[in-house]
Amino acid sequence: MRTQVGIIGAGPAGLLLSHILHLRGIDSVVLEKRDRTYVESRVRAGVLEQGTVNLLAEFGLGERLLREGLQHHGIEIRFGARSHRIDFDELTGGKGITVYGQQEVIKDLIAARLAANGRLLFNVDEVRVCEPLSENPCIRFRSGDEDRRLDCDFIAGCDGFHGVSRESIPAEAVTCFDRTYPFAWLGILVDAPPSSGELIYANSPDGFALHSMRSPAVSRNYIQCPPQDRIEDWPDERIWEALHKRLEMLPGWTLGEGGILEKSITPMRSFVCETMRYGRLLLAGDAAHIVPPTGAKGMNLAISDVDMLSRALAERYENGSEDLLNAYPENCLRQVWRRVHFSWHMTSLLHKFPGQSEFERRLQLAELEYLRKSPAASAALAENYVGFAF
Repeated sequence: MRTQVGIIGAGPAGLLLSHILHLRGIDSVVLEKRDRTYVESRVRAGVLEQGTVNLLAEFGLGERLLREGLQHHGIEIRFGARSHRIDFDELTGGKGITVYGQQEVIKDLIAARLAANGRLLFNVDEVRVCEPLSENPCIRFRSGDEDRRLDCDFIAGCDGFHGVSRESIPAEAVTCFDRTYPFAWLGILVDAPPSSGELIYANSPDGFALHSMRSPAVSRNYIQCPPQDRIEDWPDERIWEALHKRLEMLPGWTLGEGGILEKSITPMRSFVCETMRYGRLLLAGDAAHIVPPTGAKGMNLAISDVDMLSRALAERYENGSEDLLNAYPENCLRQVWRRVHFSWHMTSLLHKFPGQSEFERRLQLAELEYLRKSPAASAALAENYVGFAF
């Protein structure tokens, strides 16, 4: 097989890159180890910055997003029996966020690629990146019972944190930074309408909690838990007890319950690989960086990478210049480190750390109170939450 850009991974980054390249007249093939049903059903991030929504709409992916996505104009932060609303309209000049699940973005992207006869290969195995420093890199993989080879001009590694793309770069050539947090998120999908019109972040003496939503009929809730916990450790009764205790700190507000459709535990990590280009191999999305979900930046960062990478590849094919390709890591990393910092800040502000002293607890509450009292502090949080672009 032959293509211009071989793409490993059919997540938001890989599929969107393939879609944009197609619109710019550049051929690609997407390889994915999972099947289509799995890719379209796995529940991940759900908060889109306005810039992300605008980009998806610009490339013809906005019809269902604009119709079904839930537009939010603020978030609520609860602590110490108090509530503080971050008003996006007032603080950012009208920018907001849209709640639209990652799996819905994936469905839209797959439909668009198939409608354009895009080449998507699911259930591939034994993927290997070969000769990325040469002018003729390739991807070797197994499809069914057949060993295959995909010859490319460039390879885009969009296969996530545990994928093969970043691992294909020699260790001595990689610069990475990592922080693992001493807690995880237990997330549940609930067959019940949201109990609030906006996301609620709660700093509780018992640990963090978040009330979110996926649609007008389906809620999404999270609670902080130890990283070693298993799903079996959290029967439904324990989950609801923790959510009620952590979220219902205001008189008169009650969290609605419903049937739990799904449970998952997500570890919390900050990770940045600054080696986003190695010869003809370019990393994008979770293959290059991971942020804790507290700041709602993961999918937005992946789409930001793809925007820059698609522009760089388009320039290369249109006029032969590799200036944007050479600048790709630097241009991405400005956005990455800003969002990594914001996600770290939100995580540090809202979670209970193991062994946290009363002194450290008081510092958290002092910062939250400053956020409540200071328009400038609220404006800074709002600006970062809706998306600050350098």
